[in-house]
Amino acid sequence: MMKKAIVCLGIIGMLLTGAGLCMAHTPLCSCYDNGDATITCEGGFSDGSSAAGVQVRVEDKDGNLLLKGKMDEFSEFTFDKPSGSYKVIFDAGEGHQIEIDGKEIFE
Repeated sequence: MMKKAIVCLGIIGMLLTGAGLCMAHTPLCSCYDNGDATITCEGGFSDGSSAAGVQVRVEDKDGNLLLKGKMDEFSEFTFDKPSGSYKVIFDAGEGHQIEIDGKEIFE
């Protein structure tokens, strides 16, 4: 009986550890208007990981690509502010994407 309890506790421990690891890498991205017709986005992950090299896309309201690039070594991406409606997509892979509407980006 004691052996079964230890095995069950071990399995529960592994499941909780795995769940914690999955949730520890949540993508983070915020963008702000620099006041000089440019936008800067900063990215990272909830576990403190850098977002250097993560792809960023800027699309118009219909999903047409306006520009794309990557976060630099400081996990930043700066671009000229598009005219009209746009959105920024921080794309660190499946399940790790953040979409920010241009209307939510302020100085």
